[in-house]
Amino acid sequence: MKNLGQMMKQAQEMQTRMQQMQEALAEVEVTGQSGAGMVNVTLNGKGEMKKLKLDKSVVDPDDIEVIEDLIVAAFNDAKLKVEQHVAEETQKLMGGMKLPPGMKLPF
Repeated sequence: MKNLGQMMKQAQEMQTRMQQMQEALAEVEVTGQSGAGMVNVTLNGKGEMKKLKLDKSVVDPDDIEVIEDLIVAAFNDAKLKVEQHVAEETQKLMGGMKLPPGMKLPF
C-alpha cells in the first residue's frame, strides 16, 4: 500500500508542475519569420498570436496573395518553434520520460 500512496503523491506533484508549466507558457514568446525576415509572427507558448510585423517592402496592394502566403509561412514557423519549446519543457518536467507517440499536451 505504501507504493500506491507514493504513486498518488508523485501523480499530484506532476499535475501541479504541469499546471505551473502551462501558466508559464502563456508568458513565453516565440517569433517565426518568412520572406527573409520581412514578415514576423510572434506567438505565446500556448500558440496564440501576439504580434504581426510586416516590412513595408512586402506590402503591395496589387499582390495580396504574397502577403497572405508570407503570413501563413511565418505563423507556421513560429508554431513549430512553440511546439519544440513545449516538448523540451515537458521532457524536463517528466525527467526525460517521453510521451507516447502521437500524444500531445494541450496548449
